[in-house]
Amino acid sequence: MTPLADLIIQRIHATGPITLADYMELCLLHPDHGYYATRDPFGAAGDFTTAPEISQIFGELCGLALGQAWLDQGRPGACTLAEPGPGRGTLMADMRRAMRSVPGMSEAAQTHLIEASPHLRRMQADLLGPVTHLDHVDALPDAPLFLVANEFFDALPIRQFQRVEGGWSERVVTLGPDGLVFALAPPVDLPRQGKIGDVIEDCPAATPIMMAIAGRIAQHGGAAIIVDYGGWNGFGDTFQALRGHQAEHPLAHPGEADLTAHVDFAPLAAAALRAGAQVSRPLHQGAWLLGLGAEARARRLMAAGDQGAMSALRRLTHADEMGHLFKAMAIWPKGAPPVPGFDALRLHANHA
Repeated sequence: MTPLADLIIQRIHATGPITLADYMELCLLHPDHGYYATRDPFGAAGDFTTAPEISQIFGELCGLALGQAWLDQGRPGACTLAEPGPGRGTLMADMRRAMRSVPGMSEAAQTHLIEASPHLRRMQADLLGPVTHLDHVDALPDAPLFLVANEFFDALPIRQFQRVEGGWSERVVTLGPDGLVFALAPPVDLPRQGKIGDVIEDCPAATPIMMAIAGRIAQHGGAAIIVDYGGWNGFGDTFQALRGHQAEHPLAHPGEADLTAHVDFAPLAAAALRAGAQVSRPLHQGAWLLGLGAEARARRLMAAGDQGAMSALRRLTHADEMGHLFKAMAIWPKGAPPVPGFDALRLHANHA
């Protein structure tokens, strides 16, 4: 049993079952025993590998796409270059290096990282040098915002509801004979259709975060690229745990495994539209990267001595790897050109 499991058991004894969202928040962000507060989870020695850790191509193309958006919007002066959940800082380092080829942008953009983990903040500062760290997206400056969020929304706490006789019952974490177990709370009415046994997921934090990002872009200019695994109008139980690059039961090792869920891009797009911004339709990550010239970049890297460039490209773009499961979606101000590689999403008014 982990130290955090003991604390969770004590809390349940004292106050009763906790929601899945509360469990995720404790496991990932507890200041002493939370997953992100205590370790470097990335790469072969960690629990999972993200796109920036696979190849510099990913970050370079993200940076160049934002750089072109900056040019298309008239080279705004002082602006914000931001990333929520920036991991080690690898993606930001690759983006900033690529942006040096965009005349004037490096001088105009001030780097802001939204990071809750003191441990990861130190790693980011070691790699990137002086940057501004923020606790929340709401603290970003009122200025043109150029942002990439890669595998950020999937780690936000979710709530789950299962269709039962009489309504929808929320899935909670409680105590069983041998430790932590899942259970169902009494049913409530929800405005969703479904048959007995169906599971729906809700991410309460996602909409206000997206509204904050899109609202700044709508008001001040800029662009955002959201990359994550998931789909459109997602349905079903996607809650999962990963430890040592292997899937395990989400209650097995609280605080020692990464907990995530698939991202539903539909409410994110609707939130961006409500905030007054334009939003793209989600694209397969592979199609977006290839459309921006990922293959040509991989061949240049291989010619320069990077013998793993083509295999890394396959991991990023092939349908059997990350190419289809991961989606990319962009946000930009109404009336401005789309972010490179994207086109505008058309939604009926009742979807926005």
